[in-house]
Amino acid sequence: MRVARLLPWSSPEGKTSYLITDDRGGRLSRLADIAEATRLDMGVRLLAHADDMLPNATETQLRFLAERLTEALRDVLLVAESRDRKP
Repeated sequence: MRVARLLPWSSPEGKTSYLITDDRGGRLSRLADIAEATRLDMGVRLLAHADDMLPNATETQLRFLAERLTEALRDVLLVAESRDRKP
């Protein structure tokens, strides 16, 4: 059965990317799995860094941290959406 998998990256034009395959163990599927795991790990590490940094952060540091946390949350939500579409 062929399934469309939402990939954890966008096209060069910024559009959503999908993989249509019946091979769950294909090279692109494995690359997407690695990209998802990496993004989730980065989110965990960023959250730990934020916990350490927040008590003494300057306004500039807080702004930078908020921007990175926003990026990480966007990545995690994309991974969650992608995994929700898997059969």
